[in-house]
Amino acid sequence: MMKEWIDEAEEVLLHTYNRYPVVFDHGDGVHLYDIEGKEYLDFVSGIGVFALGYNNKEYNDALKGQIDKILHTSNYYYNVPAINAAKALTKASGLDRVFFTNSGAEAVEGAIKTARKYAYLKDGSTDHEIIAMEHSFHGRTYGALSVTGTPKYREAFQPMIGNIKFATFNDLESVRAQITDKTCAVIMETIQGEGGIYPATKEFLEGVRALCDEHDILLILDEIQCGMGRSGYLFAWQEYGVKPDIMTTAKAIGCGVPVGAFLMTEKVGKASLTAGDHGTTYGGNPLGGTAIAEVLRQFEVRDIPGHAKEVGAYLYEKLEEIKNEYDVVTDHRGKGLMQGLELNTEVAPVINAALDAGLVLINAGTKIIRFLPPLVIEKEDVDTMITVLKEAMKSL
Repeated sequence: MMKEWIDEAEEVLLHTYNRYPVVFDHGDGVHLYDIEGKEYLDFVSGIGVFALGYNNKEYNDALKGQIDKILHTSNYYYNVPAINAAKALTKASGLDRVFFTNSGAEAVEGAIKTARKYAYLKDGSTDHEIIAMEHSFHGRTYGALSVTGTPKYREAFQPMIGNIKFATFNDLESVRAQITDKTCAVIMETIQGEGGIYPATKEFLEGVRALCDEHDILLILDEIQCGMGRSGYLFAWQEYGVKPDIMTTAKAIGCGVPVGAFLMTEKVGKASLTAGDHGTTYGGNPLGGTAIAEVLRQFEVRDIPGHAKEVGAYLYEKLEEIKNEYDVVTDHRGKGLMQGLELNTEVAPVINAALDAGLVLINAGTKIIRFLPPLVIEKEDVDTMITVLKEAMKSL
């Protein structure tokens, strides 16, 4: 049955993903089940989306209740779920204004437009520059791709949007060297995800913040993957005490409903986008607002970031044991429940062997195994994962 569905998919879906040979049917807690009934321990969570795990009753009931009322009205009108979501998100982040999107890439697009409009209103120029980071990943749309620091993703789609420069992540002097009187923003992930699970150092993030303050440059922090409790803090920058001027978020903010947002300080909000500058048909609709508000409610009452921090420390300890036990493992890094094991060889055989054994893992580049489980996993789930991982390592 599985093979038939996969064969049909390959006939009708555009082949932009090299998918794993499994068709998932449903989930419960931290487990997924394929259409043949096989159970899998999930350490991917839909690439950091399902923070609350699968089949969360309160979340499901909130969405079902809204579905029976109204799904969409458009942004020409107000709706209570979006207002509640905005109130919860601004309270949680300490930022002041929010624009809801349908995805992380759209949130990055909005952040870029905000930064350029902010600079335009200062001097009337349209040649402002943005500094991004090498090996970063911000999305696949044109603006987001333009600030993504991996040339192979951009090569076939040139020209990108102009006036983008790239600096070296965690190298403050490389950022300083790129600053000119035309620089309007610096954009970076607080913890690089696709680039290999690299957290920003405290010195680097504090240094970039100081440079931005010195030159009246906006700091944009991309928290799409590393935010929403993933690092052990609601937003990863909160551990550093370095507040951005603009922040992007998505993935776990909706826990399955495709939503995102970009937020900004009141200072930026008052001097950037105005009516007609930006818009969205679906962003901030009642269903999305309901999802965001319910996710943030559960994060607060259940202290999901605190749980992620505790279990993340246990995961770190266990992955350190793997690193010390296997010569093929060259590095281990990350924070909370966003961690990576770097090998001196390609990790595909390990991920495939783990999948066969009922463990879902994903890579970050060809030589890094990425661990992004639901934030509600327990230590015993980590133990199960480690047991399966050790067996899968034999595939090398």
